[in-house]
Amino acid sequence: PPGRKVLIVYAHQEPKSLNGSLKRVAVEELSKQGCSVTVSDLYAMQFEPRATRNDVVGCVYNSEEFDYGVETWEAYKRGSLSNDLIEEQKKVQEADLLIFQFPLYWFSMPAIMKGWMDRVLVQGFAHNFPNCYDSGLLKNKLALFSFTTGGSREMYAKGGISGDIRYLLWPMQHGIMHFCGVKVLAPHICFAPEYVSEEKRKEMLTAWAQRLKTLWKEEPINCSPEWYFD
Repeated sequence: PPGRKVLIVYAHQEPKSLNGSLKRVAVEELSKQGCSVTVSDLYAMQFEPRATRNDVVGCVYNSEEFDYGVETWEAYKRGSLSNDLIEEQKKVQEADLLIFQFPLYWFSMPAIMKGWMDRVLVQGFAHNFPNCYDSGLLKNKLALFSFTTGGSREMYAKGGISGDIRYLLWPMQHGIMHFCGVKVLAPHICFAPEYVSEEKRKEMLTAWAQRLKTLWKEEPINCSPEWYFD
């Protein structure tokens, strides 16, 4: 729907990759719908994944002993987080939908994207105990994890050698997004694109474009352990 804002957090080194194409399709399709789309291209931005005291500008809250969580929480309240974090938080704040586009690395997201989570989703901004899970500070937002795998669909089935793909989504979707109050749409997974024909990869892009056409009608997944483990 026109006027909706989308942030795509994108982690791939090569624009010509399938991840690059999936990101491009999302930008085109959502823009066509009248959404305004922002992309954080983490590699192009040379985004800093490490959580360090550089994330706090000026004086620290406790100069005796550095506690990253406490320091960034205090800095958020004072408005003295580093600029790159303030920028990303602004984009998140404005977005109705967050799309994370990446290749699966070691059953997880690439370090640069995990670093984005570690640094951007600061206490006070994204969550603030007891304001977490359904009362997380980013409620009324949607998130969608769109990613490619090395392993085949069979490998990631319940009885497969890698276990159900949903097990891997628990830390990402539940432990991060749902913790911050974000509702999660079903993931979009392209299995083993490296091992299929050019034709099949084109079909993957078409399927993604099709899904995006009706994305806003989708219901979020049931945010409970059952979705992941039963």
